[in-house]
Order: sequence, then structure tokens, then C-alpha cells
Amino acid sequence: MRYAVAMTEVPFWRTKTLEQMNEREWESLCDNCGRCCVISLEDQDTGVLEYTNVSCKLFDTKKCGCGDYANRKQYVPDCVKLTPKNVPKLDWLPRTCAYRLVSEGQDLHWWHPLVSGDPNTVHIAKVSAKNKTRPEGRLKMAGLIRHITQWPEPLEAPPKRRPRRR
Repeated sequence: MRYAVAMTEVPFWRTKTLEQMNEREWESLCDNCGRCCVISLEDQDTGVLEYTNVSCKLFDTKKCGCGDYANRKQYVPDCVKLTPKNVPKLDWLPRTCAYRLVSEGQDLHWWHPLVSGDPNTVHIAKVSAKNKTRPEGRLKMAGLIRHITQWPEPLEAPPKRRPRRR
């Protein structure tokens, strides 16, 4: 269920820690960007994290979501289930990830569906992996290295609407 927070109430992500959230709040915190399904590589010498344009084999790039979320661990045993305890330790989570932001005491961005009220703003803001990845397949490390890519920076503010022509 997606919903926008009424302006008169303080949003739950500003008043609760990840540990205090109920299941509905926890699930709604995900903006469905799909970036946690993108394969990243860490340089062993520098520790720098590089993102690729390759995603988990279950990731549906057109729908921007897991093709079998309920059974993902069965098909991808190393899929990481986010929890309040592991989120602070997962340095590969994108810096735009709502779980990471809340864990670090930051607020959600304008494009998060809980803020905007629109699940498409995550795509409008250029944050999501929608139509930007290919499935992992049988790529080995050398193949993954060739797919390192620079992901676009998210838009800082919503795009201005163009006036309608009459």
C-alpha cells in the first residue's frame, strides 16, 4: 500500500527508528528504485564501490522490481533481506536508499513515494534502475568489470511543469 503523509502529521520515518517500525511502515519505506538489486563491485585496494548496469537474475528492469520477491531466497540464496540490524552495515546500499537515510537520521527525498504521493517520482528523479540494467546471467568478474557504469545523479527538485499550449 502506498500513501502520502498528510502535512499536519509528523511522518513515521521522522519519529521512529527502523527497529520501531511495524511491517507496513517498513515495507512502505522502500521506494522501489531497484538499486539494491544492481550488482556492485568493491575495489580491494581502495574500498571504492562501483556500480554496474547488471542486476540480479530475478530483477525485472521494465517493471523495476523483483520477478519473484516472495521466493527470491530460493532462487538467489545470497539475496540480502534488509533488516533494522543489517542496514547500517550494508555499505553497498545506494546513498539514496530510504532505509539507509532513516538509519543515518536523514529525511526522505522529495521523490520518495511517501513524500510525493506518486510511485513514479522515483523514476522521474532518475533514481531507479528501471530500464537501465541487464540480467546477471553467467557473467564472471571480468564481464562484470566491463559493465561498470556511472549512474546519473538524482534530480535535486521536481522538474518544473511546462505550461500547456492552447
